[in-house]
Parts: sequence; C-alpha cells; structure tokens
Amino acid sequence: MESATSCIAAIHTGDTDSLNKLLGENPVLVKTRTDGQRTLLHVATDWPGHFPNVRASVATLVSHGADVNAAFVGRHSERPLHWAASSDDVIALDALLDHGADIEAPGGVIGGGTPLADAVAFGQWRAAQRLVERGARTSLWQAAALGLDRRVEELLAADPAPTPDEITNAFWCACHGGQLPAAQSLLARGADLNWIGYDRLSALDAAKRSGAPNLIVWLLEQGACSAVDLT
Repeated sequence: MESATSCIAAIHTGDTDSLNKLLGENPVLVKTRTDGQRTLLHVATDWPGHFPNVRASVATLVSHGADVNAAFVGRHSERPLHWAASSDDVIALDALLDHGADIEAPGGVIGGGTPLADAVAFGQWRAAQRLVERGARTSLWQAAALGLDRRVEELLAADPAPTPDEITNAFWCACHGGQLPAAQSLLARGADLNWIGYDRLSALDAAKRSGAPNLIVWLLEQGACSAVDLT
C-alpha cells in the first residue's frame, strides 16, 4: 500500500519519472484499487482535477496497462472520464479520449449516464463543450443547457416527440446553462415556466445562479417566480 501511496503522490505532483519507475518495479500497482474503489486513473482525474502534467500521467498509466474504462467501485460506477468531466479538466479528458476512453460510457452520477450528463448537470461547461466537440451525443436537456439550438429543434421535431415533462426538464436545463434562445423555444412548446427542478430551484433561480441577465429579464417578463414564492 505504501507503493500505491507513492504512486498517488507522483500523480498529484506530475512526477511521471517516479510514477514510471514505481510501476516498472511493481507492475501490479497499475491494477490496484487505492482505497478499494479508485484506480490510479481515477486518482488522476479526481476532484479538483487539473493536476500538473496530467496528460503524461495518463499516458504513463496506460502504457503500463491501466484500463481507461475501469469503473469506480461504489454507489456509482463512473469511469475516469466521468471524473475528468466533473472536474472540468479538459486536458485529462482529452488524454483519456486519446487513449480510447468510451465517450458514451454509462455509470455517471446523473441517472447512470454518460460523462456529458455529469458535466452538464454540474455546470462544467468547458468539459461539456469539449465532449460535444469530440463526438458525444446530446439529449434534449443537454443540448438545451449547452445552447445547441439546431440540435434542440431537431429533437423537438423527432418522432416520437418529447413528452411535456421532457420539454419542461429541458427548459429548466436551458436556464441552468443561461441559454435564452433554447429557453424561448422550449417555453413556446409548452414547458412549465415555474416548475421547481433540481436543487429545489425554479427556472428563474437556475438562471440567476448561471449569471444570465438577459435570460433573467425575459423570464420575469413571462411571469417566472423564485421557488421560495412558489412553495
């Protein structure tokens, strides 16, 4: 376990020479679960992420046989890519994808979903945009939160059409992401303006949290309320 601790320290400091030496001397370390749950790739992407030299750390671990798609052993089964997304760590995210990580891997905190689902839900916008750039598929709520207006319209026109609950959820997520055009489109399709959603916030509350003044003004003009006024 002392060697595993040394590997963790090397990852956190970006000391890939020491990491390479440790793994070369004790090859089983690359498969170890440092606390019974995390692989060393999970360590490299764990909150708060952004560890120095992380791209090289990922490459070193993979070169010694680390599984880029290994699942966390716990309440959820996130892969390292989920954790990189949740830490908004684009460098780690790119490194994992470059070494074959599954961009659509299940197991996330948000409904057992993909890394993109976690990134969007947690407001990790750089990681979310990067995942889309790298080919991640977007659902209606994810596209709305990211302001992917063409994708939103495409999904609204799909057969079968989104349910009223899905439209309301996407509307709330558009406000979470500060996306005025998406919010306008979804409200026009029947979204519930004052649904109290995640974190016990209304769409107006979510927009305020996102810091989107134009969206806030428009919501107020539509009659949007804070959750405290709705309960």
